[in-house]
Amino acid sequence: MLSSSSPLLRRLALNQIPRMMAVRAASTSAPAMGAAAAAAQPAQPAKAPRLKTFAIYRWDPENPTVKPRLQNYQVDLNTCGPMVLDALIKIKNDIDPTLTFRRSCREGICGSCSMNIGGSNTLACISHIDPDLSKPVKIYPLPHMYVVKDLVPDMSNFYQQYRRIEPYLQRKTPAPDAAKENLQSRADRKKLDGLYECILCACCSTSCPSYWWNSDQYLGPAVLMQAYRWIIDSRDEFKAERLAKLQDPFSLYRCHTIMNCTKTCPKGLNPARAIAMIKKELANA
Repeated sequence: MLSSSSPLLRRLALNQIPRMMAVRAASTSAPAMGAAAAAAQPAQPAKAPRLKTFAIYRWDPENPTVKPRLQNYQVDLNTCGPMVLDALIKIKNDIDPTLTFRRSCREGICGSCSMNIGGSNTLACISHIDPDLSKPVKIYPLPHMYVVKDLVPDMSNFYQQYRRIEPYLQRKTPAPDAAKENLQSRADRKKLDGLYECILCACCSTSCPSYWWNSDQYLGPAVLMQAYRWIIDSRDEFKAERLAKLQDPFSLYRCHTIMNCTKTCPKGLNPARAIAMIKKELANA
């Protein structure tokens, strides 16, 4: 074993000194070279602001002296996301913290941010901002509903109607095996496609003139589509009872097939077809 004072070890250590000095010199000169290269490049010009006007419905019940109005906000689209909800969040965070609206998932799943944008009921989180800076974006709460504040409608009646159809599986006989699920065939499961995807955003119901006129009695497209979802579920055994609850002049038959509900659905569903199928089931009952 060689000791630390061995001539061989001293010779090896001395041979490493030039290599270490070269590595250190390279590491210290690299930042300087990078800074010099960056300084040599021309400075990038700042982007011109792209100001877009958002005209938003405002009403505060705690300030009854101020009537409902449209309030304009200027948003630089260079510093904002591409969706209307991004602009609303930016306005609330950077311009006016009193602006009130609902939002949650930002993925078109929860239905919280439903509102009237540019004359159509839709979800703010999946509604793209029009890049035309000359056209303001007009935003209102869902039409023909009581307003809680600003863009927040009162959904109490809508949810009460949803509760009325009993939107859950009901059976008269227990499942063959209580420890397992109620199974159904693939064909029966496929019948539910286009129905179960409804997120209860109420865009369709609040675009329906019949619902505007008779919302106290007519259930509306969203709730009726959910009712049909349970009527045709092969695992449910209360089909006759569900149909009987809709057999009156208002709950179902106020639908005049205007098709606004299908046109405005942000999920691409067809509530009008579901209503027509319920009428067919009642005719064949």
